[in-house]
Amino acid sequence: MTLIPLISALAGARRTASAPAGAATLLPRESYGAGTGHRPVAALLAVGLPVALVVAVALSPMIIEEKPNSTTPPWTTFILPKPKLPEPQPDPKPQTQQQQTEFTAPPSPLPPIAQDPPEAPPLPPYVPPAGTGSGPSVADDPPLPLPKPRLVLAELDPRFAGMFQPDYPASEQRRELEGITKVRVLIGTDGRVKAVELVSTDSPGFFEETKRRALAKWRFKPATRGGVAEESWKVMTVRFQIRNG
Repeated sequence: MTLIPLISALAGARRTASAPAGAATLLPRESYGAGTGHRPVAALLAVGLPVALVVAVALSPMIIEEKPNSTTPPWTTFILPKPKLPEPQPDPKPQTQQQQTEFTAPPSPLPPIAQDPPEAPPLPPYVPPAGTGSGPSVADDPPLPLPKPRLVLAELDPRFAGMFQPDYPASEQRRELEGITKVRVLIGTDGRVKAVELVSTDSPGFFEETKRRALAKWRFKPATRGGVAEESWKVMTVRFQIRNG
């Protein structure tokens, strides 16, 4: 707050400054000389410096002194004494181990057992006496053998019945010869013919055609015994007859 009188004093001193020597006339008190318009820097400093000082004083922080707070707190402070550490106690005395009493067995009156005892011969199998009902009897009949499973003979497979008849031999057909051929065939487990044997025939041509057809086209349901297929022989009869168209 002391800068305001200082600023006022500086402004008044500048107004009362005398004119330089040799001037013709005196200037009024409230006006600058004729050379004032020729010194703009001096005029700017004369006006701006007081304004800057006033702004600096106005913006300077105010110092506030805080009074010490002497109010007594609403609580009471107690100072607790430090806890005393427990004093180390000496280690307990080690317990003495109980002495174990050893017992000694009295000597045995029996002789010692041998390490390798002698081997005894094996006893014969026990056979109960006859007539007691628990053993075999001489008068009993031997067990009867079990009956064998029934054999089911092979049969011609109806699915291949259309391929059973052999071709008519050309020589017998020209002579208009008819006849019958009987053959014995071996049927395998797959139903195919494995072998053909001649039983009787009216012409060798009939047998050859029958044999060729049997090995190539004939199919059978194989014979079975107890549900298991097995090979079997079967006699087949083939009739050759000319049919007039």
